[in-house]
Amino acid sequence: MNNLDFAERKVLITGGAGFVGSNLVAAVVRAGGEAIVLDDLYTGDLKNIDSDIKYEFINGSVTNYELVLKLMKEVDYVAHLAARNIIVSTKNPRDDYETNIGGTLNVLLAARETHPKRIVYTSSASIYGNPRILPIAEDETPLTFSPYSVSKLAGENYCYAFYETYGIPVTVVRYSNIYGIKQNPSNPYCGVISKFIMSIENNESVQIHGDGLQTRDFTYVDDAVNATLSALLSPRADGLVFNLGTGVETSIMQVVNILGEIIGRKVTCEHIDRRDIDNIRRRVLNIERIRTRLRWQPQVTLKEGLRRTYEWYNSLPNKP
Repeated sequence: MNNLDFAERKVLITGGAGFVGSNLVAAVVRAGGEAIVLDDLYTGDLKNIDSDIKYEFINGSVTNYELVLKLMKEVDYVAHLAARNIIVSTKNPRDDYETNIGGTLNVLLAARETHPKRIVYTSSASIYGNPRILPIAEDETPLTFSPYSVSKLAGENYCYAFYETYGIPVTVVRYSNIYGIKQNPSNPYCGVISKFIMSIENNESVQIHGDGLQTRDFTYVDDAVNATLSALLSPRADGLVFNLGTGVETSIMQVVNILGEIIGRKVTCEHIDRRDIDNIRRRVLNIERIRTRLRWQPQVTLKEGLRRTYEWYNSLPNKP
């Protein structure tokens, strides 16, 4: 579903000043829609949203039920991305609980009162832990290894409960290692790819946690945004969970080597101790459900996505 038309549609995007959220805001507006951004700017930054994008911004949190209810009375659709990320969640599980679980419950309670056309809740492939079978299908038994994965799975379960109990049209998408433009390495909570690019550009050793042979399913942000908006518009998505990845398994060392080729630099690596949040050895997703149900498939190869990300980084006026 690539022809996304949001003309005369108003979308609330929670977490819209974040990395993925800001790309989502731009896509909605460029598809003719109206975007309302709710973000407390804990890890988000309004500089992430393109200067030519017209949107409404509310500085606030999904933990504020009255604010969420007020905003949801004004919109047709809700893309719920607001969350404490995995690093913040590990440092402060209580804050993770209040935002990731409590905030999601607030969105669903408000939906019960306001009846939006559809909600898309963005979850994470981290809920799978170390899977038994690869590629990972949506019915794989969850293994939650971090406070973040616990809270994202709890949010999913609330979505299912509100769909079954109250008929709320909600869809879950499980993101897998999203990377791309606006993932600024100056943000201490950004993903590894932007940090790798910064290190290579600055002629510094790339720091790799562990042996670098751990694998992930790296997904370019434009593909993630397209899939999220497809799910937002499609009634065929109601009540379902979709893996959102590429179906391609890539090691961390492969990513580093490709970046070295793109940037044209010899890369030196420093292997350091793995982090508590890096305890997943292999990850690659089965994406057949979203292919068949929503007619969506990724368009950007890893090499092309890394090239676009590097070009974006290189265009920054004040590179970190």
